[in-house]
Amino acid sequence: MKILIPIDFSDNSIKALEYAIGLAGPKKYSITLVHVVEMVYDFAAQTAVAIDGMHQDARESLIKLIHKYDHTNIDFHSKTLEGTPSILLAKQAEEEDADLIIMGTHGVSGIKKVMLGSTAVEVVKESTKPVLLVPVEGNITYTSKITLALEIANHEEPFIERVIKIAEFWDLDLEILHLQNKFDFKEKLSVLGLQAFLKQKFPKLISEVITIPTVEIGKGLDAYFEDNEDAILTMCHHHQTFWQQITSKSRSLEMAYHTKVPLLIML
Repeated sequence: MKILIPIDFSDNSIKALEYAIGLAGPKKYSITLVHVVEMVYDFAAQTAVAIDGMHQDARESLIKLIHKYDHTNIDFHSKTLEGTPSILLAKQAEEEDADLIIMGTHGVSGIKKVMLGSTAVEVVKESTKPVLLVPVEGNITYTSKITLALEIANHEEPFIERVIKIAEFWDLDLEILHLQNKFDFKEKLSVLGLQAFLKQKFPKLISEVITIPTVEIGKGLDAYFEDNEDAILTMCHHHQTFWQQITSKSRSLEMAYHTKVPLLIML
């Protein structure tokens, strides 16, 4: 598996790196650490010499960081780039054909803070690769499963098999979560249909659909993660519509607002 991790040497970016190493376990990984020197267009203060110094400092820090974790099964690489972080990170992931971008997040409101304009959401907007957001304030010392939250929508079908493969690679259990805020006959049929679909298409999949009745999606998610802090919450989005879903505060994004567990966004 090829992983790209943006590194700015902050606590949250280091935590994302350590989390990625923990997920790898004995598996072989290729991790590219990317540091972006973000351009600030103040030509009086930002001379060519200063920029060269920033690149040199970053390269030396990356070498030290790789040396620190060189005892793992990871095949490390590093790059320093210059420009707009979100665009460069998405482009680099595409050029390297990375399987995943893993990046740290921060803020008192967990993922909610991330979704309000940080580099992380800009990366999600630009990326064609899945993005795993790791909250610095969350307890992520142990992960045992991936929780795939489904809205039972057409766009989710292609992603289910991909999430199953990720869970298998990481040796994680898989749970399917549906937060039910409608209680009519059509909704009941949808849940039964999802269970039948999973059983037919993925007969080796042991997990059943966990349905939590709740009028408020956020409260339902809070209730689930009170007893499931060892999970990675996974949601599926079309790249083309993700920003519109952010600005309209869609149901699935509202779910992300309430969690401090890692959030895997399938694109």
